[in-house]
Amino acid sequence: MKAIEALHLRCMLPLSITKKTLFTHQSPTPLSSISNPQLSLTLSSSQTATVRTRAGWFLGLTKDNNNKKMNLPDTVKAGDPVLHEPAQEVDPSEIKSEKVQKIIDDMIRVMRKAPGVGLAAPQIGIPSRIIVLEDTKEYISYAPKEETKAQDRRPFDLLVILNPKLKNKSNKTALFFEGCLSVDGFRAVVERYLDVEVTGLDRNGEPIKITASGWQARVLQHECDHLEGTLYVDKMVPRTFRTVENLDLPLAQGCPKLGPW
Repeated sequence: MKAIEALHLRCMLPLSITKKTLFTHQSPTPLSSISNPQLSLTLSSSQTATVRTRAGWFLGLTKDNNNKKMNLPDTVKAGDPVLHEPAQEVDPSEIKSEKVQKIIDDMIRVMRKAPGVGLAAPQIGIPSRIIVLEDTKEYISYAPKEETKAQDRRPFDLLVILNPKLKNKSNKTALFFEGCLSVDGFRAVVERYLDVEVTGLDRNGEPIKITASGWQARVLQHECDHLEGTLYVDKMVPRTFRTVENLDLPLAQGCPKLGPW
């Protein structure tokens, strides 16, 4: 079995670095306008740095002050109790309410703005059992084909699931790097089941059942973990935690190889 080096979108982001802040940008180029892996960002400084990002989980470079300009909630970061405590179920009778529908809309917008492939309500400070996820041909196209093939990564349409219940459908697992918008700039290897089933309610309050495999199954497990107050770092393989800049460095001796097990 060959070791798989990476999971994320490979593209180069030229970024401005000021003395006070890193990864700050003012007018990002929309993903839909990208015709090549070079993302041109309008920045506030003449100095630039090159940082690699990959779309299994992106770097999460959008700063919260940009979210405020768009009237979006901030992304909650690791350490906030809302990320480390179980979320509460949503009352089915309230799903169609303006309040719950706004939470869902905000989650989708924050996820796409980041950009990311999934988001749980606790990540915007809401202790409710709601997840959204989406992976597109565009995101996947930035990653090397050998990576997406190893990850069994395929596009899937936007999913909104309330009160999800997850169970594994087989004992087969795989090891790949994961990241999180609430733990910016870092990655670690996590073992996940390859086949899962998730049941719950859609945004209209109707029953929904998702049978997923490969990368989609990983995203579902990652987001459902958030609802239990669990971050990927709570499940990471020891000695695999690293900065994004060091993602391509070899794993330490004794660490398991990446890929299916």
